[in-house]
Amino acid sequence: MNDVAPLPVPSPVVITPAGADEHFSYDNRTVRDFCIATLIFGVIGMLVGVYAALQLAWPASSLDLPWTTFGRIRPLHTNAVIFAFAGNAIFAGMYYSTQRLLKARMWSDKLSRIHFWGWQAIILAAAITLPLGLSTSKEYAELEWPIDIAIAVVWILFSINFFMTIARRRERHLYVAIWFYIATLVGIAMLHVVNSLAIPVSAFKSYSVFAGVQDALVQWWYGHNAVAFFLTTPFLGLMYYFMPKAAERPVYSYRLSIIHFWSLIFLYIWAGPHHLLNTSLPEWAQTLAVTFSIMLIAPSWGGMINGLLTLRGAFDKVRTSPVLKFLVLAITAYGMATFEGPLLSIRSVNALSHNTEWTIGHVHSGALGWNGFLAFAMIYWLFPRMYRNQLWSNSLANAHFWIATVGIVIYAVTMWIAGVTQGSMWLSFTEEGTLKHRDWIEIVQAVRPYYWMRLFGGVLYFSGIILCCVNVVMTMRTGRFLAQEPAQAPALPPEEDHGELINDAMQAPDRRERGNRLHALLERWPTAFTILTAIALAIGGVMEIIPNLIQGSLSPKIASVTPYTPLELAGRDIYIREGCVGCHTQMVRTLRAEVMRYGGEHSRAGENIYDRPFLWGSKRTGPDLARIGVTKPSATWHYQHLDDPESTSPGTIMPRFRWLTEDETDFAILPTKLKVLAAAPLLTPYKPATIANAVHVAEEQARTIAAEIRRDLPSLDDPKLERREIVALIAYLKRLGTDLGKSTASSP
Repeated sequence: MNDVAPLPVPSPVVITPAGADEHFSYDNRTVRDFCIATLIFGVIGMLVGVYAALQLAWPASSLDLPWTTFGRIRPLHTNAVIFAFAGNAIFAGMYYSTQRLLKARMWSDKLSRIHFWGWQAIILAAAITLPLGLSTSKEYAELEWPIDIAIAVVWILFSINFFMTIARRRERHLYVAIWFYIATLVGIAMLHVVNSLAIPVSAFKSYSVFAGVQDALVQWWYGHNAVAFFLTTPFLGLMYYFMPKAAERPVYSYRLSIIHFWSLIFLYIWAGPHHLLNTSLPEWAQTLAVTFSIMLIAPSWGGMINGLLTLRGAFDKVRTSPVLKFLVLAITAYGMATFEGPLLSIRSVNALSHNTEWTIGHVHSGALGWNGFLAFAMIYWLFPRMYRNQLWSNSLANAHFWIATVGIVIYAVTMWIAGVTQGSMWLSFTEEGTLKHRDWIEIVQAVRPYYWMRLFGGVLYFSGIILCCVNVVMTMRTGRFLAQEPAQAPALPPEEDHGELINDAMQAPDRRERGNRLHALLERWPTAFTILTAIALAIGGVMEIIPNLIQGSLSPKIASVTPYTPLELAGRDIYIREGCVGCHTQMVRTLRAEVMRYGGEHSRAGENIYDRPFLWGSKRTGPDLARIGVTKPSATWHYQHLDDPESTSPGTIMPRFRWLTEDETDFAILPTKLKVLAAAPLLTPYKPATIANAVHVAEEQARTIAAEIRRDLPSLDDPKLERREIVALIAYLKRLGTDLGKSTASSP
């Protein structure tokens, strides 16, 4: 990314006499580079998403290769769109707007460059490791521990640069966009650190310090709030900056901005457990999540109203400005998504929608509509200013808008219909009280046409981003890049006496004005503002996670539930590597239809106490597997199903896993895995003898399973069958649900 030679500008800061302006420059180079990275990874992320959609519609497209299966491609797609596409867009907008709102260049150009290249290196590491199966399986947090550490380091460096820029600002008050940036930096740091706590086993393998129900709660506290503080608050900050700029109108309501900010960041953090309704999560945590999720409608729609009403008197511009078109639809999509989210958190609706394509449609309408369209609006607004010319083609930008809009509508509506179809078929009964659709393949076939429609919508959206890239490249070619943008502003005057300022604010004539003045004072003091933000964010997490950890440690255990054998543990890690959790859940919910479908009874918390990480999943393309060891006890059936799914389940869209019949299980690492799990703080009760003889114990169990398969498939000629990965995976699958059948203990 070579720069065009910049115009001659003064040195970064020239101190002039008191009261006079200081001359400095804004850094556009970092902004430009993050914008280009946004488009590059937007193309890659959307292309991978199109390929993942194609695999569901046409399973043969997985090519029978280990690194191209849906289970490995799906997390690559989500990480590319969230952290590469949306992440780079966030940083581009923050670097541009922060400098201008604070009237100061970023504190350190070196930290800006480290941030840029460090983030791209993290994305590259994700692009390599995820297709290789190096994954924790925790949604939106699949990256293993070395990359997690790198993320934390880069985030801290960016935060230092941001807060030091605030410290050297020339504008006393912090504008509303800065509030949301502060919440983003604090919130993501807190979420990432807590959810990533793990004990390493090797360079690319670790086990979570949380297990079972506790791990599920922490993960969805993270997962839901990663959406909140990575895909919502920073984009709201960008909205509060770029919408008034593009509309040439002030923000509609300052007071509404205050209410929107504080209520949103306080309420959002409580809502994560609504992803775990009707599960073995404690009832009080589920109830809290539902309550706060419904309350979230108010601040979310307050932000939407504030954004749209900023356009008052500027609606004529919307017809001619592609930037405003993208902004209007982005904010509208935000409003729709933040209505649909609370709707899906109502228990009765969630019983129908959870684990279905409806949730997939909900997530994509937010990510593609809200995040994507706001990113495109920002890019179309920025490049003409950084390259000192006009956008190369407004017509092409308008074409992008309409093509992508149609794509989003087709995608979302298709997934809504598919999701309602799935949920209705899962839960429906005959007049005799039996399940109406017991055959899972019948349900899969019912929604397959919708997968083709989703693919079509995704292709349209992908085509739109290609048009955007063409427009941006041509705008760059016809312009001249201004890497260092000249600016001037008076130095920040000394702070007045805090006591006098507070007294003056308290003298306001009415309560409303007094509140406005006090908050205006808070905007002058970034340290106090940041501390209060951190407190508002921490309250919900502390109130949910700590009681759940205490309750989990004090709950009675299920006596028959024991740690996984060494071979079962190896198989479980293979299950995680292959991304099976992307299509299968392991949680029979507390619903009559699910108990009847999967046998036995609903899942209980005590079943998962040794699961690191938990594997409850969030999407059912295939059936739930929590009881598969009871309902499908045959090792031979599992062997045939994994080798050629069509042979056991005609009509399935599951890919073949034939490499599992060729690759050998790593038995040598098993003692190390058990030793890590047995040590503090994990304390899994493995006996020293089990750890010392882990390899021998695993080989014995493998020989037993292999003997069964050889007996049933005499034509199978594989002298190393007991060492194959497929045998270890079968050992794990045969274990699932069997503990509960032996249990006589009460439910925890």
